[in-house]
Amino acid sequence: MLDLNLIRQNPQFVAEALLKKGHVVDFTELLSWDQAKRAKLQEIEALKAKRNKVSAEIPKLKKAGQPVDGIFQEMRALGDEITAGDKLIAELDGKIFDFITRLPNMPDPDLLAGEKENNAVVKVFGEPIQFDFKMKNHVDLCVENGLIDYERGVKLSGNGFWIYRNLGARLEWALLNFFIDEHLADGYEFILPPHQLGYNCGFGAGQFPKFADEVYWLEGEADRKDNRFMLPTAETALVNMFSGEILDESALPMKFFAYTPCYRKEAGSYRSEERGMIRGHQFNKVEMVQYAHPAHSAKAFDELVEKACRLVEKLGLHYRLSKLAAGDCSASMARTYDIEVWIPSMGIYKEVSSVSNANDYQARRNNTRFRDTSTGKTAFVHTLNGSGLATSRVIPAIVEQYQNADGSITVPEVLRKYLGGLEVIKK
Repeated sequence: MLDLNLIRQNPQFVAEALLKKGHVVDFTELLSWDQAKRAKLQEIEALKAKRNKVSAEIPKLKKAGQPVDGIFQEMRALGDEITAGDKLIAELDGKIFDFITRLPNMPDPDLLAGEKENNAVVKVFGEPIQFDFKMKNHVDLCVENGLIDYERGVKLSGNGFWIYRNLGARLEWALLNFFIDEHLADGYEFILPPHQLGYNCGFGAGQFPKFADEVYWLEGEADRKDNRFMLPTAETALVNMFSGEILDESALPMKFFAYTPCYRKEAGSYRSEERGMIRGHQFNKVEMVQYAHPAHSAKAFDELVEKACRLVEKLGLHYRLSKLAAGDCSASMARTYDIEVWIPSMGIYKEVSSVSNANDYQARRNNTRFRDTSTGKTAFVHTLNGSGLATSRVIPAIVEQYQNADGSITVPEVLRKYLGGLEVIKK
């Protein structure tokens, strides 16, 4: 959620920043509501002060034998005026809140305007594999080696689902264990959050109300604010863990990671680049989140980017790191870097991690603050997140980049200890 004070002080600056995300906004109506609310609030506070003063005088007048009937009648009229004023203030508050909560986050100043066409590659690790044999795609390799059962996944749940089998299940679990060990070694706290979350979590993460149709709701859709949904990413839970709380400044930064399945309504398409596990309704992911002091927010972002890159590099996968243009960042994020692995059969890169900084946007929505030890005042924390990593894109990259001429798959060295020393997966 954006700072209303900033909009009051410089609406043109905010509007121009949001335009970089392709969001056109006119603050005229918002500012008129805000001005009307503040004027009415001042008026009602003066009336309440008058009522309190007169109310304190009534016992004295009674004791002195003075008539008070006219005063009571005046106070009833004053009370009605105050009630009407409070109602108007509440209505204006609701309009202001609704307007602001539907605004996306402002992109950081260094981001280019526009969409994917203005994304910039800032790092490349390794080079595309050059095979001296006819390569296969990950779908065929997974089926031939008995790793994934797509047919029976569809039988159980429909399109966009699959079953990990035998070494496929063990490879998936090996990846998760590898990620977990890496994050623990870096001092992150391991969290296993609920998979069902309340509306407040979607709102606090900045995903609701705009993207409320993109998650799976549990109990119908009549009144979503009293409903629960299946988490689309562990970030939705982790950034809300301390909502409504005031943290000690000494506790920052707070570093967490969580393993969860992720449940998304986004359907796998019939395009060749989204075959198999590339896009589905349920996939596994390890997610990193930091609560940072605003002064150290940029440093926290760099740390998360480095961590996500290191995981892919230890797996020995060719990838690129891209800085997203403002319009390609999600609504709640101020900046995002994508780690994208090379999928040889498709000749394209696919995202396995997005590392983002929301600045104080999410903290304002869920009211997560810290107390400044030097001033005693409270301020909003900055929240950051990054996939570390999403396995449904990593496995296709491993299977394709590590394939051999005989159709077998070499196991990345860092995963072998989790597979009993297995070096090659074959039929």
